Amino acid sequence: MERQQRGFGHVIACEGGRPVAALLPFHVMEVDGRLPRVQFHVACVNPLAQLAAKGGPWLIAVAGDDAYVSPHWYASPEQVPTWLYQAVQLSGPVHVVPADHTSDHLDRLVAQFESRLAPKPPWAADGMLSSQRRAMLMKSIVAIEMTVETVEASFKLNQHKADADHVAVVRVLREQDRPSAHAIAARMVALRPHLAYE
Repeated sequence: MERQQRGFGHVIACEGGRPVAALLPFHVMEVDGRLPRVQFHVACVNPLAQLAAKGGPWLIAVAGDDAYVSPHWYASPEQVPTWLYQAVQLSGPVHVVPADHTSDHLDRLVAQFESRLAPKPPWAADGMLSSQRRAMLMKSIVAIEMTVETVEASFKLNQHKADADHVAVVRVLREQDRPSAHAIAARMVALRPHLAYE
């Protein structure tokens, strides 16, 4: 799972031992030879806005595709229900992005997601919003940047199961009507491309 492909996750901070979280879109900025940075924003009234001003380490938890697996789907007996998934956690210190850079942050974030909709012409704030409307929106949000110090990826794709069980689960997942189940099946096939899945 690519962080840039997902671009959406739980942003989590801690205040006095109490977790504070929000689901937010984000933009990853890779810089050669330096730690990557992640930018996102919240409304000024969001508790994360005040916490960002204090700095400190935060966590972004990004869930990828997932799929439930029934014990009935395995070739081998005595199996138990499980859940297959992919996930990434990013962590590091945060700081508030200066207000005069908030507009650039929003333009990059919008461009990231609008580019996925091609060939639709991309939406851009310039020319679409009046200067007064744009200025009002800029004042209502706080842009936040995390310097990513730790990346922890995890996945469970039945990699410990026998080949026959692996193939049996892939076959059933391919028959599901959920795109996420199809994506998990494809990743399982990529782990063992030499097996016969048809």
